[in-house]
Amino acid sequence: MEAVRGFLHDWRVVLLIIHIGVTAAMIVVILLQRSEGGGLGMGRTDALFSVRGQANVLSRMTAIFAGIFFFLSLVMAWSAGGPPRSSTSIMDNLPAGTATPPSSAPSAPAPGATPGPPTAPVPPNR
Repeated sequence: MEAVRGFLHDWRVVLLIIHIGVTAAMIVVILLQRSEGGGLGMGRTDALFSVRGQANVLSRMTAIFAGIFFFLSLVMAWSAGGPPRSSTSIMDNLPAGTATPPSSAPSAPAPGATPGPPTAPVPPNR
């Protein structure tokens, strides 16, 4: 299964392009369908008993595109998941020389240093 997941992870751009194409086709098919005015209580009163001849083809195409859309969504979500992560800290990934030793008390300022925040040098005027 990991080989299939790795293959799909490598082909994620192709899957995304196919997914966008299926989405666009589904939008076009949905917009081509005849509105029966059933939404929001508007339309004819005999719309319940109307015959839908050519709408069957568009309805079937919508169902097919919706099925492909959901299948591709699940495949892409499954392939995006990586291997299970171990419970390690982000601090374990630091290079060896960058960690500073913890100190329990603040360090004393150097002799002759003025207390306060450090100041940046002032750039010369031109």
